[in-house]
Amino acid sequence: MTELNGAESLVRSLIASGVDTCFTNPGTSEMHFVAALDKVPGMRSVLALFEGVATGAADGYFRMAEKPACTLLHLGPGLANGLANLHNAKKAGSGVVNIVGEHAASHIELDAPLTSDIAGIARPMSHWVHASISAADVGADAARAVQAARTPPGQVATLILPSDTAWTSGGQVAEPFAVPERGHLDTAALDRAIAALDGPDSLLLLGGRALTEAALETAGRIAAQTGCALLSEWSNARMERGAGRVAVGKVPYPIDLALEALDRYRRIVLVGARAPIGFFAYPGKPAILSRDGAEIISLAGAGDDLAGTLEALSDAVGASRMAPSGVGTRQDIALPQGAATPETIAAVLGRTIPEHAIVVDESVTTGRGFFAATTGAAPHTWLNNCGGSIGYGLPVAIGAAIACPDRKVLALTGDGSAMYTPQALWTMAREQLDVTIVIFANRSYEILRGELTNVGVRNPGPRAIDMLSLSRPDLGWVGMARAMGVDGCRAGDAPGLEAAIKTGLAKPGPYLIELEC
Repeated sequence: MTELNGAESLVRSLIASGVDTCFTNPGTSEMHFVAALDKVPGMRSVLALFEGVATGAADGYFRMAEKPACTLLHLGPGLANGLANLHNAKKAGSGVVNIVGEHAASHIELDAPLTSDIAGIARPMSHWVHASISAADVGADAARAVQAARTPPGQVATLILPSDTAWTSGGQVAEPFAVPERGHLDTAALDRAIAALDGPDSLLLLGGRALTEAALETAGRIAAQTGCALLSEWSNARMERGAGRVAVGKVPYPIDLALEALDRYRRIVLVGARAPIGFFAYPGKPAILSRDGAEIISLAGAGDDLAGTLEALSDAVGASRMAPSGVGTRQDIALPQGAATPETIAAVLGRTIPEHAIVVDESVTTGRGFFAATTGAAPHTWLNNCGGSIGYGLPVAIGAAIACPDRKVLALTGDGSAMYTPQALWTMAREQLDVTIVIFANRSYEILRGELTNVGVRNPGPRAIDMLSLSRPDLGWVGMARAMGVDGCRAGDAPGLEAAIKTGLAKPGPYLIELEC
């Protein structure tokens, strides 16, 4: 083999470790990586017009492919542009390998305009940060980055690549490093969980890989045997849902509803979930959502063997032969008439979600009631925003569509959220991704109107309301989409929404629906 430079050894080492997809927005410092893509077959490169699209796409890719992709970002400012969706990826337990270009060592001392503390920028949103020293180190550093990203449940790894290590000869291809195993069962915690799950005042709270189809079936058997309730966290990286699968509700987002929902449970067993807390602090309201004195048993964390833990719990409580409770059944939902409201939108979704679809949910306020009406929809996968930084939905839909090209993707997002990453539409068109997008155009940051009340502001004035409005001028989503190569239409009521969704799902490539609601 011809002697490799560092960039070529990087690409080959990433491929050897199973990373074959790169979401990229490169600059000058990364040009040798770009050139290496021509020389080394096996790496799919997807161009994003904004780094937050690239990092969000890597998050969505991991959730569905269950292996990391890499991003290619330009120096500190490029990484900084991608941080919000790296925050979301970190909270979701998604494995991502960031390759961030850096100036050559001889150039850093000159304090050029783009010089910055890349490691300092990366650390808050990364589990692992490292800078390559020489071309000979790059391949092994890449393999270590992938190992870090694949550490259960999934981690954000950032490898800083100085440009002279990329262009210098002497690169070495590294073999994959062993992936750390998931944590094993804590037998003492198992004994406590067995004692705790007894009757309707006990709760099995699920998260992470406890929400796969098989794990949910096991949880349903445990509920049938013990009489405990099942819930999931409010936001989940991935949940399998629909007819034939055990239906699990979520801890509500609104603080008062969450407190009410959890007040009945004296004992809560956590499998892949955290003890329930509020998203924010509110005057005069508790941040811990469980009732005072509730016993909380952490049986397994997100990085543990959650399927094995649930099987062990099922065996221990004698549930192995039980039929699971709460299995969703197909519902005969009539086509709703009239305006597009949260209730009629939910009904339309229950009727139209196609079999094996991937639903990427950033509906924020409009979508809080979607779960009940979609319990009996065709079997599907549901992805939530786990980090709370808006602008996640469209980029995650890109990653999900690339990971699963044989599945329909339905992206549900508010107009305010979608404006953070509208560049994602261009990438969808360029890659001809099979994504149907529904924009809930309520012309406001509707969630913040509710939060004004939650924090005690009872009579907001016109200037406060104006800061939460997206009118003057109104956003024209269909026009924006067409400018970036995505066809679309407007819908103004529930029947129109259903017709538009069916049109979008029937078309190859992306399609956008702007829903007046």
